[in-house]
Amino acid sequence: MTDAQRSPTTDAEPAAPTGPLRGVRIIELAGIGPAPFAAMVLADLGADVVRVDRVSAVRPERFGTPHPDLLNRGRRSLAVDLKTPEGRRLVLDLVRTADALVEGFRPGVTERLGLGPEDCLAVNPRLVYGRMTGWGQDGPNAPYAGHDIDYLALTGVLHGIGRAGERPVPPMNLVGDFGGGGMLLALGVVCALFDVRGGGAGQVVDAAMVDGVSLLSTMIHGLRAMGLWGDDRGVNMFDGGAPYYDTYECADGKFIAVGAVEPRFYAELVRLTGFPLPPDEALDRDDPANWPALRRAWARLFRTRSRDDWARLLEHTDACVVPVLDWREAPEHPHLAARRVFVTHAGAAQPAPAPRFSRTPGSIRRPPPHPGEHTDELLAELGLDAEQIRRLREAGAVA
Repeated sequence: MTDAQRSPTTDAEPAAPTGPLRGVRIIELAGIGPAPFAAMVLADLGADVVRVDRVSAVRPERFGTPHPDLLNRGRRSLAVDLKTPEGRRLVLDLVRTADALVEGFRPGVTERLGLGPEDCLAVNPRLVYGRMTGWGQDGPNAPYAGHDIDYLALTGVLHGIGRAGERPVPPMNLVGDFGGGGMLLALGVVCALFDVRGGGAGQVVDAAMVDGVSLLSTMIHGLRAMGLWGDDRGVNMFDGGAPYYDTYECADGKFIAVGAVEPRFYAELVRLTGFPLPPDEALDRDDPANWPALRRAWARLFRTRSRDDWARLLEHTDACVVPVLDWREAPEHPHLAARRVFVTHAGAAQPAPAPRFSRTPGSIRRPPPHPGEHTDELLAELGLDAEQIRRLREAGAVA
């Protein structure tokens, strides 16, 4: 694989699209969190994403400098007042030649704006209309607000995250907002586009975070059905219950992560560390009754060396042990650096596009735009001249 295939663009100038979605045009109605993440992923993979921002957010004095919100990278921004007839018509004009639209409003909001699925599919029957909500487009909770933690709570996922005998712990907002939400929306949009390219009609993709969170927990439900997962928190193989799948404090107060699940990997961990320490006994690790004693023994052992000492001994082995790095340390790790997992674009260090493609690599084409930064450019692409753009500004339809 060449460096060009491995590394996203690292300068501020817009790059030519190279990803597998090059040639795909997507309209994004600006929101926060998971829908912008989906749009970012699609843009990283080559789609031409046009973000429709609010006119109230426009700050012309900031144009030409990257916006700090990295979730908005890779696209151009057009500032439109969607509540004006002229603004609505502009968005529908964009939709006419687009392949997809993504939005993250509450159910019914775009319908009231005259930009719902029926409105957009009427002007473009091949459009994929992607919708991102927490609760979905229907059901008793659909009209109400919610956040990542709420979707985890109702699906049972939050119940399973935390230490035994302690309260559930929110796993940041990565599971609902981004894993079960934005990533599932991006997948849904791509699948629907594939269907359209095969001759199908446009359709609506209803991506609900509560659905996605539930889907992510499929393996746990399977383990429960096989009698391999208990309903108590923190007593199972992957929730911190097993001593061979946990984090341990080291002599310097930092932590290492142990994931020696399979017996052969655990055996390698035991061999390299010299476990157990006297007077501990080599207890059967497969008996959950021994897990508390084994955890105490491992904890004593790992406190005898610093985190980096353990990493030097164990990381490049099949013991499945690595250091727990903080946000600053992670990009500097040799493995992540070698794979360019983090890159710098327009002066901002950030995670690189993923996954990788051998022939059509993704890239960061542009830094995050400020709202409305490309309004004139995009209106000109729609065929409007300077006088028409001036009139739209005077009417308050664009900024």
